[in-house]
Amino acid sequence: MQDKTTHFGFEQVPETEKAGRVRGVFSSVAQKYDVMNDLMSGGLHRLWKAFTIQIAGVRKGERVLDVAGGTADLSLAFARQAGEGGQVWLTDINHAMLSVGRDRMLDKGFVTPAMQCDAEKLPFPDNYFDLVTVAFGLRNMTHKDQALREMRRVLRPGGRLLVLEFSQIWRPLSKAYDLYSFKVLPWLGKKVAGDGESYRYLAESIRMHPDQASLAEMLRDAGLSHVEYFNLAAGAVALHRGYKT
Repeated sequence: MQDKTTHFGFEQVPETEKAGRVRGVFSSVAQKYDVMNDLMSGGLHRLWKAFTIQIAGVRKGERVLDVAGGTADLSLAFARQAGEGGQVWLTDINHAMLSVGRDRMLDKGFVTPAMQCDAEKLPFPDNYFDLVTVAFGLRNMTHKDQALREMRRVLRPGGRLLVLEFSQIWRPLSKAYDLYSFKVLPWLGKKVAGDGESYRYLAESIRMHPDQASLAEMLRDAGLSHVEYFNLAAGAVALHRGYKT
């Protein structure tokens, strides 16, 4: 019986291999991840995350789960907002990325839980979190539908899910965006992070990710309601929001 396959960028690989391949990509770039984000986006990723933090509206005492939280940009902001009476869990499937994020949280004076785990099998009880976020991580997951169902499962009724992810750019800009993605990004990755291929995968994974409307439908299929999305940077990035009712 032939193994089921999925995409790893433009390449088709067995489903059982994708998580390991993705792990290799992020283990390779973890130490230069924040620097590369600034270079790749011209610093815009900070504005996209600031908008996400604003839309999240975390209040004192809330429980927050940051899935694929990586270097902890969102977790840091949420920890400040939730305060001592709240909980902010930083999670990532990749140990190298999680270590960078955990150390950054500690350096900033926040002793919050950090856990290496798979978003498709979250080790948390039902109806636990007020907010779940995943920023630039969903497109790397093998079974996005399963991951979304898991995120909904751990939300309490009335809780909200936020998905910040690359999306489909405004069509008149697509040729210039392709040139930048497939020529400039790998060159930057090679020069700064010493790994051009991982950034070629980044460009390919963005193209394979569902567009805005398709992802909104996936959130609805996962059982979320009142789903909406906000286009950022002419649609190069989109923030989706849905609620558990």
